[in-house]
Amino acid sequence: MKIALVGKGGSGKTTLAALLARHLAGSGAPLLAVDADINQHLAAALGAAEDEAVLLPALGDHLSAIKEHLRGSNPRISSASAMVKTTPPGRGSRLLSVTGANPIYDALVREVGGIRLAVTGPFATEDLGVACYHSKVGAVELLLNHMIDGPGEYVVVDMTAGADSFASGLFTRFDTTFLVCEPTLRSVGVYRQYVGYARDFGVRVHVVGNKVDDESDVDFLRTHVGDDLLTWMGRSAYVKAAERGTPQPLSVLETANRDALDTMREAVDACAKDWATYTRQAVEFHLRNATAWANEKVGEDLADQVDPDFVLGPEVLVH
Repeated sequence: MKIALVGKGGSGKTTLAALLARHLAGSGAPLLAVDADINQHLAAALGAAEDEAVLLPALGDHLSAIKEHLRGSNPRISSASAMVKTTPPGRGSRLLSVTGANPIYDALVREVGGIRLAVTGPFATEDLGVACYHSKVGAVELLLNHMIDGPGEYVVVDMTAGADSFASGLFTRFDTTFLVCEPTLRSVGVYRQYVGYARDFGVRVHVVGNKVDDESDVDFLRTHVGDDLLTWMGRSAYVKAAERGTPQPLSVLETANRDALDTMREAVDACAKDWATYTRQAVEFHLRNATAWANEKVGEDLADQVDPDFVLGPEVLVH
């Protein structure tokens, strides 16, 4: 199941992404964590030292190799350079599972704090003023478009702050989206913006309150987000210790906060996969991008990359 963590900058989404990933992995579940935020902090939240985190290989630096692998023998894709971030899979494409061996994972996934992690990569000096965030996360969108995951398997993606993912179809690539919301008007404003876009595409959004001190904070969240409030995390001495460089086993996390993580997992596990919709939306956003900019950039009609008889799903997974 594919899971997104979104929310206002500073809301605690990266911390919660790390906690959820560790919670899921602690049960032995197959799991891959992905840092898709241009401000790369997930590795540190998982316990990596600063000098270790900066040495992690970046997906955005290996986009050509990723495209070449995923393209496989798909006859509709003329070359790896003709692939764009929204290119959907078809017959002949190489598909990914959550944990199966493949050259992409071998080269770009590393274990951090017991969690398998892939990172988009930060802006480099040469990117400043000439590149955008989406040029980096295109690799993430391609991976998710080509990934088949099943019940009891998890991909936890720490997304960029705010509603920036709506600039492509990336926001539709998830079974569940957890919007981390502080009990503040600014954080609630991001919630309203996000769900205003997401609802039109059937995106499941659960609000997880964070930095909750007392019942008045819960009441505030209920007033502003209503039934979208799934659960909440209280102020945490465990998290504070970790942020000060003293990480502890997850078993030390406050009971109420562990219960909140359980509730999040239950929400994910209750989702039913809809591969037909997943495939349809991938095609829809690919055609939008093709018309808007990609045809001109590549010099081809990228609508031809769409395989009309292909539906992503477990039955087409080739290891």
